[in-house]
Amino acid sequence: MTVHADVRKHVRTATTSELPPSDEICVQHIDKHVGNKIRERRILLGYTQQQMANLIGVTYQQAHKYERGINRISAGRLYSIARALNVPISYFFENLENTNNKEPSPRQRMCLEMARNFAQIENEKYQDALSHLARALSDSANP
Repeated sequence: MTVHADVRKHVRTATTSELPPSDEICVQHIDKHVGNKIRERRILLGYTQQQMANLIGVTYQQAHKYERGINRISAGRLYSIARALNVPISYFFENLENTNNKEPSPRQRMCLEMARNFAQIENEKYQDALSHLARALSDSANP
């Protein structure tokens, strides 16, 4: 028997089913929050889930499950995701205490969709024109 196998015999790890119910809810809340942050950043960069999956070396289905908070993300995979999305790992935990496990509002979804669509416009003149239009509309709404 190896040293590691001998140590494993004596170490008991807690599974999520052994955690108190309040801790399990908190863990699930964190998983969903991190998944939402991944989705938000992916959309802002204009990546599809398939492109994201390719960047981090997983299947489309796995990337989808990460974003939904269904599957937990290992530390190494979170590091890969942070590099692919060009953010520090701390980005995924920002505003964690201020969230209440809600899905994004329709307005938030619209803003994310607009950001993704804007990023996909290849012509810089069109991007500039759209930016000026948005600025003019916001100025006219706030005299």
